Amino acid sequence: MIPRAALSKTLRHFSLSARACVHISHIGKTPIPIPPNVAITQSQTSLEVKGPLGSTSVPLESYMKLAYPQENVLTIAVEDAEVKKQRSMWGLTRTLINNAVVGMTEGFTVPIYLVGVGYRAALEDDPRGMTNGGNGQRLNMKLGHSHNVYVPIPAHIKANVPSPTKITLFCTDKHLLGLFAARIRKWRPPEPYKGKGIFIGNEQIRIKSVKKK
Repeated sequence: MIPRAALSKTLRHFSLSARACVHISHIGKTPIPIPPNVAITQSQTSLEVKGPLGSTSVPLESYMKLAYPQENVLTIAVEDAEVKKQRSMWGLTRTLINNAVVGMTEGFTVPIYLVGVGYRAALEDDPRGMTNGGNGQRLNMKLGHSHNVYVPIPAHIKANVPSPTKITLFCTDKHLLGLFAARIRKWRPPEPYKGKGIFIGNEQIRIKSVKKK
């Protein structure tokens, strides 16, 4: 029989008090630097960002709290980080605001590469002009089809073709830039056997070996 004194040492002691559990968004808690040439105006439902390249707005939820601990530094917090929706919107809102600040000051640029024998791209005037929200230009691409592929460029996108196999896109909105780049990519997605297709930025694919009979 084990003595009571020795038994107390072998048993684990559990605390009945509730353990403090605090959820923190590592992305949401990161401060956002605000350049001097950017003006921010906050309302109850949105945050307006004005810069040298234009202005945009970011929607804000009612539980978002903005503060300026230092000059030209913006921090974001939520009322209750234990609520799952508030915790998920915390990091998302911080990313949207940071993208808006970068977009209105520097903009976003993404390169697109055409990889394949005979794949070419050229920038030309659109015969339809600026109808349907275009900027009057279009991309004329040869992608191995029996016909050329024409993609009108939206008004908010600036395109440049420095070489026949490279397209450079510029936009102040990162989301709209990604949508248009994906629209171009869908005409010839990269295939895994010969590595041909349209690649966005540093996109890479894993080459598969051909199955032999």
